[in-house]
Amino acid sequence: MRSWRLAWMVVIIALLLDLYLFQAVKSVSAETSTRTRTVIYGVYWGCSALALVIFCFLPYLHRRLGRRLGYAFFIIIGIYLAKLLACLFLLIDDGRRLVQWVAGGVTGSQTGTGLSAEGIYRSVFMSWLGLGVGAGLYLAFLYGFTTKYNYRIHRLKLAFDNLPSSFKGLKIAQLSDIHSGSLRNPAAVSRGIDMVLAEKPDLILFTGDLVNDKAVEVGDYQAIFARLKAPLGVYSILGNHDYGDYAWWENPEAKKANLDRLMRIQREMGWRLLVNEHVVFERNGGQIALIGIENWSAKARFPKYGKMDVAYPGTESYPFKILMSHDPSHWDAEVRRDYPDIDLMLAGHTHGMQFGLEMAGFKWSPVQYLYREWAGLYEEGRQKLYVNRGFGFIGYPGRVGIMPEITIIELA
Repeated sequence: MRSWRLAWMVVIIALLLDLYLFQAVKSVSAETSTRTRTVIYGVYWGCSALALVIFCFLPYLHRRLGRRLGYAFFIIIGIYLAKLLACLFLLIDDGRRLVQWVAGGVTGSQTGTGLSAEGIYRSVFMSWLGLGVGAGLYLAFLYGFTTKYNYRIHRLKLAFDNLPSSFKGLKIAQLSDIHSGSLRNPAAVSRGIDMVLAEKPDLILFTGDLVNDKAVEVGDYQAIFARLKAPLGVYSILGNHDYGDYAWWENPEAKKANLDRLMRIQREMGWRLLVNEHVVFERNGGQIALIGIENWSAKARFPKYGKMDVAYPGTESYPFKILMSHDPSHWDAEVRRDYPDIDLMLAGHTHGMQFGLEMAGFKWSPVQYLYREWAGLYEEGRQKLYVNRGFGFIGYPGRVGIMPEITIIELA
């Protein structure tokens, strides 16, 4: 009963949005023939009705649509996000009309002429602009379905005064947020792994979220990820999705068994999972420490499994330290404050929200209003943080502007 009540609320809100946007459709089609307007109006309301019907019956279409259910859901969500954006332009235009009406009313009362609201027409330009921007967003949203495996290599050279000379030139490949449960194209994923191996990294680090919820999601991709090899090894940590916190379990034992299985899978792939611990690398007499902790977030909705007070002790004497911590909010909340000798932290988690804009040194994504550090390199004093944009995806099965990332870091 509650789900149907919610569905009706959604339908009513969607209809109000459609009615408001329809004013722009009428405005831009006002000069066309009656027959053309009839076709335009029919297509507009037909598509709106179809979207609402599909939305209401999505739970019952699960078996029929299968894996395509996610695409259907986000196609509909994309339609209404685009309509909402278009309506913002109409609101601006209506604000203009209101000001004109009030100003005209005052002037008219003084002159005795008056000004009717009907005399202030909606701007055809603003109507076209709103519809155009909304349509552009929706097309980008659909195009994003085709770019989710378009892996990008981000290269950077990071200099540290305290890095032992024997580790100068060390090449690190960072991957993060694979989300195996969302992947549907083994050949494309394998090409991504080929790109990593072609870089011949000395060390490969994975910063969490191998799955969405359950270990079984790794499935056939286990053999693909097992191909990752490096002279100093492949090391990993757990992300917030790896614990199974967002899935339903029959009992706590089943949830624990799932996590144990995920840990076992990583061992079988040849990865060394660091669980609140550290390892030391030695090269020609020089030493550096790698610390890996469980998920630790400054955001209240995420549990704090990570224990720096367990992982860090024993690394004090090493001149250079790398920390793998899944959530970038950990950097400001604890790492910079309590562990100033950690030189480089590697994180992921945000995916850049899989939606944004990056060009010529400029980057923007809605996720930046939730996370201060959300993609790329950040520096405070002698400490550095790098946030990987994610190898996979979750929720929206696509990428718009923020492409899946393979990070190649050279220490200098």
